[in-house]
Amino acid sequence: MISLELADRLRAAGLPWSPVSGDRFVIADRGMDDQVWVVSELTIEVHDGPGGRTLRFNGTTEWALDSVDADAAVWLPHEGQLRTALGAAFRALEPVGDGWAVVTGDGTRHIDVDAERAYARALLAQLAG
Repeated sequence: MISLELADRLRAAGLPWSPVSGDRFVIADRGMDDQVWVVSELTIEVHDGPGGRTLRFNGTTEWALDSVDADAAVWLPHEGQLRTALGAAFRALEPVGDGWAVVTGDGTRHIDVDAERAYARALLAQLAG
């Protein structure tokens, strides 16, 4: 899983998020940075209302949270979502020592300890232009 820091950087770089079932996210800066949530029609669902998009928490027992603005959530995209976002820029995923390198069309290698983080770094470079 990518780090909250990488996810924040992707969001700041302009990676759009349209929440769907299975997406992971964190509600940052509210004392819950270590809690990873997953959108699921059974417990957390996306609702588009007149006030904007919200994430509704159904049946949570840990604490009383009905919903939160989607903008308050930090998306933690998984490997497939990051690879899809790279699009045609993605050339290869290669093992490198104890980590992975994502190679993009220009031959640049983006290296990190796991594949998701390497994909995130490659996408950050692409979004930076």
